[in-house]
Amino acid sequence: MHLAFKKVSIRYGKKQIVRDIDIDLPKGKIVTLVGKNGSGKSSLIKGLTKSVDIENGEIHLDGKPIDSFHRKDLARKMAILPQVPSAPLDIDVQSLVSYGRFPYKKFARSYSREDEAIIDETLKMMHLDDLRFQKIMTLSGGERQRARIAMAVCQRPQILVLDEPTTYLDIAYQLDILNLIKRINRELNITIFMVLHDLNLAAKYSDIIYVVDDQNIFSSGDVHQVVSEKMLEQVFGIDVAMWHDNPTGKPYFIPLRLTECKN
Repeated sequence: MHLAFKKVSIRYGKKQIVRDIDIDLPKGKIVTLVGKNGSGKSSLIKGLTKSVDIENGEIHLDGKPIDSFHRKDLARKMAILPQVPSAPLDIDVQSLVSYGRFPYKKFARSYSREDEAIIDETLKMMHLDDLRFQKIMTLSGGERQRARIAMAVCQRPQILVLDEPTTYLDIAYQLDILNLIKRINRELNITIFMVLHDLNLAAKYSDIIYVVDDQNIFSSGDVHQVVSEKMLEQVFGIDVAMWHDNPTGKPYFIPLRLTECKN
């Protein structure tokens, strides 16, 4: 399953958000969008959900415009988890996760044995087995996010789209969530497309990074090539001290100062 943005432009009223964006998601990879606040990262995700109008260009799934897919067929191929939670709080974890099987459920029929097996497998994979009968409202922020992601994973999509899945979480839960996302990618061979703010975490967990700046793609490609002192200075306006992880070789950095404050 191949997802591609082709010359996509998005405008809110008179304000141009992004222009002529090209993004290509290779099957089975973790692809992450990064950029400054307001650069248009989340707007691109909203383009997938049709919650914003695409001014020009198209989004294709396996070479076909995404608009040409029936809603249920699309949900079997791609799961999208927006940044703002919309799940009810007064249901239990298992009920929430089971929503992910709706695209496969026949009208007025109960879940099949296959559905029930997938729900059970997903709860265990997402470390929610012991919480399955707890109400969502009783969970911590990290546990709620695990439950939301589990619902999307329960769709068994080929592509999972996540808009800032670690927002509002402490560092331990951020690592927990991203480790689970990586496991989903590796064990279920689900392509991941996500937005992250933390560049170090983006570098650590991604295969490919797209940097959004000035309404377009500033740079894209392998993490080792994209995350550099030059990019961090030109896009984010910061000087950094940079190292490379051993043994992965992936870059990580400590911000030192804003470039306009440079002595």
